[in-house]
Amino acid sequence: MTTLLSPSPSPSPLADVDALLPQVVVWRRRLHRHPEVAFQEVETARFIDETLRTIPGLHVSRPTRTSVLAALDGALPGPTIAVRADIDALPIREENDVAYRSQVDGAMHACGHDGHTAIVLGLATLLARHRDRLRGTVRFVFQHAEELSPGGAEELVAQGVMEGVSQVIGLHLWSPLPVGTIGLICGPAMAAPDTFECTIIGQGGHAAAPHQTVDPIAIGAQVVTALQQVVSRRVDPLDPVVLSVTQFIAGTTFNVIPSSAYLAGTVRTFDPALRDSMPAQLERIVAGVTSAFGATYTLTYERGYRPVVNDAALTARLEQVVTRTFGADTLVPMRPTMGGEDFSAYQQKAPGVFAFVGAGNEAEGITFPHHHPRFQIDERSLGIGLRYLTAASLELLTSDG
Repeated sequence: MTTLLSPSPSPSPLADVDALLPQVVVWRRRLHRHPEVAFQEVETARFIDETLRTIPGLHVSRPTRTSVLAALDGALPGPTIAVRADIDALPIREENDVAYRSQVDGAMHACGHDGHTAIVLGLATLLARHRDRLRGTVRFVFQHAEELSPGGAEELVAQGVMEGVSQVIGLHLWSPLPVGTIGLICGPAMAAPDTFECTIIGQGGHAAAPHQTVDPIAIGAQVVTALQQVVSRRVDPLDPVVLSVTQFIAGTTFNVIPSSAYLAGTVRTFDPALRDSMPAQLERIVAGVTSAFGATYTLTYERGYRPVVNDAALTARLEQVVTRTFGADTLVPMRPTMGGEDFSAYQQKAPGVFAFVGAGNEAEGITFPHHHPRFQIDERSLGIGLRYLTAASLELLTSDG
């Protein structure tokens, strides 16, 4: 690869964003064509590694087999900040008819991580051109396995990528927001995504003689209905919580009542005490319903990522960055989302802010939700995301910021 740095950079990295945007689009489409799912991002990490090594001034390392870390030291002493991009795709078969559609059957960048990676590659390029303006160090964290618990962030934190970091920032291209907008949430922004699995053990038999069986399907249906009472009747209505049963698997044919049924789902919370109470609440209901109908059960409950909680002072500072860089109309009010994100692992080590960059466009039909086989982004969001991260980094690292 050839170097992407111009010999005569402009006075500010922000002035170079538009010129670099075509390359960012190329990177994003290349990544989109070659997706790799969580913990399997071998070629993705190799591509990122090779691209970063074309940029003079970066110190590139590999904390894990499928992640990449690059560090850029400014010309002056100062703080160390981290900027994170997630790089994994999803096990989804793409249904978009575009020239750069996924070439990997059963894998797709259906959440925008290809865009995040391309944006942070662009950020590294721009800041390296202007390292003489920077005080301190910026670490570019290209993280594997955001989509699959236990996630890659905890692993990278254990590898020391956050040692000495004073602030951490990241973003998500967000299709529910229209392109041209940025959402910043002060405080709790994304929920803790816990999961549960339950097997109801009954007694199978002929469907024509249900009285001779202990029907796990009928009992499972009662369990699903009763679990809805947790949110509606056991939780303060002012506390945000989601309990969704997302799998119900039982039986093999029309005339056999099976001996077991499998249920699985997710619980999303923000409040730590409420989160801690949920396993016992589920257990009480499952135990009661199965006992009443003569069945037994197994239940496992797995805690997922912590909630993403944006630091108040840093959020206020970055709100000023957005309005100063784009204008007041770009910054839009945004409610917390019950989606989960392992960016929260970095926030345990340093104050952090996770931003949402609008990527939807109703006029162009770019309206499909994240994790959908026809998910798309308006690629203008790449430039907005790059400009935002550049301005945010300058705010935190320039001598005149």
